[in-house]
Amino acid sequence: MYRAVTRQIEVTVEPNFVPEQSSADRSRYFWSYTIVITNSGDETVQLKTRHWIITDATGRQQEVRGEGVVGEQPTLAPGERFEYTSGVPLATASGFMTGRYQMVSESGERFEIDVPTFSLDSPDNKRVLN
Repeated sequence: MYRAVTRQIEVTVEPNFVPEQSSADRSRYFWSYTIVITNSGDETVQLKTRHWIITDATGRQQEVRGEGVVGEQPTLAPGERFEYTSGVPLATASGFMTGRYQMVSESGERFEIDVPTFSLDSPDNKRVLN
C-alpha cells in the first residue's frame, strides 16, 4: 500500500495487476487501483478535480485531468472517508502513476493534495538487479 498525507487528508493506494484483462502478446497490461481518501482534519472538504501522470516502462507519459473521480465529487466531513476503484492500461509490463486532487474547503479555499506515486508491476515484468 502507498500513502500520502497533505493537510490532514490521507490518500492510500492499493494497485493490483489484472491478468484477465491483460495480454503480453498484444502489449496490453491492465491494473486496477483502489484509493481511500480520509479526512483527518477539522474542516469539511470536497474533491473537485484530479490530475494523473501515468508513466510506462519506456518513460512515455500520459496526463489525465478531469472533474472528480469515478463520476463523483465527494464531500468529506471530518473523520469521513471515500473509497473508489478505477483502472489503467499500459502498453508495457510495468510503470507508475502519480497525481493530485484539487480540493475545496467549506470556507471556499482551493488547495491540492498529493496522491502517492505508486508502482504498476506485472508478473511479466523482468527485473534486472545490478
